[in-house]
Amino acid sequence: MGRYTAYEDNATGHTFRIAPFLGVKAPTGDDHASDRLGRLPPMLQPGSGSWDWQGGAVASFQSLDWGGDVQLAFQRNGEANGFRAGAVSRLDLSVQRRLWPGTLGEGVPSFLYGGLEANLIHVAMDRVNGADDPNSGGTTLFLTPTVQYVTRKWVLEAGIQIPVSQHLNGSALRNDYILTTGFRLNF
Repeated sequence: MGRYTAYEDNATGHTFRIAPFLGVKAPTGDDHASDRLGRLPPMLQPGSGSWDWQGGAVASFQSLDWGGDVQLAFQRNGEANGFRAGAVSRLDLSVQRRLWPGTLGEGVPSFLYGGLEANLIHVAMDRVNGADDPNSGGTTLFLTPTVQYVTRKWVLEAGIQIPVSQHLNGSALRNDYILTTGFRLNF
């Protein structure tokens, strides 16, 4: 994944950036896994066997008290073993607010942020042996409350994606919720 900051405006107390990104996923991982009943379905394979690419752009604003982001992204999946996962288009919006400390002073080593994201995701139908799978794809809108603890050296974060609208094709599987956690080190 490559990202380039195409525009930035840095000033005392805030920053604004716009950055396009582009990435490629290589066909790593086993895509022929099986159990006692035979070969696992494509979505349960550890690897996809396909070359996939994604691209988009993100705009971010950050001040001392709050921040916001908007991202538009597209992912096109390649074909492998007679299967092509549906292309993914998404629009992500987020806002974050510093919850702690209430006021900034010298030597503050860490911050706690709370946030809310909206994720609108459209997935095209999968293709199996050249034909659309009528029980795949659709559009989902998630609302995601988040929490993030930030230090100078690392970030710990979590969010729970709650589907507020799901318009899926046929008997495509619906989400109850998605819990996401993350840990990042700054070098």
